[in-house]
Amino acid sequence: MIAPAFAYIAILLGAFFAWVAIKWQYYFTNTVPQSPTQGSFILSAMVGNTGFLGYPIALAIYGTEYFAWALFYDLLGSLFGTWGLGVALAARFGGSAANFWQNIKVLFINPALWSFGFGLLFRQVEIPQLAEFYLEKFGWSGIIMSLILMGMRLSRLHSWQNVPQAGASVAIKMLLVPIILGGSLPLLGVTGTPAQIILLQTAMPPAFSTLIIAEAFKLDSDLAVSTIALGTVLLLVTLPIWLAIF
Repeated sequence: MIAPAFAYIAILLGAFFAWVAIKWQYYFTNTVPQSPTQGSFILSAMVGNTGFLGYPIALAIYGTEYFAWALFYDLLGSLFGTWGLGVALAARFGGSAANFWQNIKVLFINPALWSFGFGLLFRQVEIPQLAEFYLEKFGWSGIIMSLILMGMRLSRLHSWQNVPQAGASVAIKMLLVPIILGGSLPLLGVTGTPAQIILLQTAMPPAFSTLIIAEAFKLDSDLAVSTIALGTVLLLVTLPIWLAIF
């Protein structure tokens, strides 16, 4: 449970520093972003792409021996951070949930959490090969549709007005939080390859799911897609740096 614990720490740190950044903006400029923009900003700073990018990168660098660390970081950490806390925050900032019970309702009807529960419950049940084939194709179609959505949103960006906010969110997600956790891991007794994998997952760019959540809860989709694009490009620079330092 060490990897999920650090995933939750990274998620909460990202959300906290994003909230601090919003407060600083108000303090120095006497302006504050609209609520949907705040939601996308916080969401992008806390949720990392530990699945689509984190899995293949961890496998390519460290092989299968330590892959369980990356798997549990994502499956028991990022999953609930994204589709649990992330959805609750998105509902709050998007205006879909005005009180505690409405937030509970949003979480209760969340298909991602239901899918995880059913998958865990029926993991030992054999399903027909034909059903497995179509379920796999259905899963890949969801990934393809999310990439198409991101491409459509990118094509509609006609200005650079979101770059400063996107840069601040990505800096929190990919620089500030990894620095803090990277320095804390040895002090907490986590060293070697497991520590490197945890750091790698922590330093992943904002997740593709942030755009899906932004669309579903009427947050700032332009900011969400800007942070995804910027973070994914910057990963080519930051990943070698983290590997060299730690």
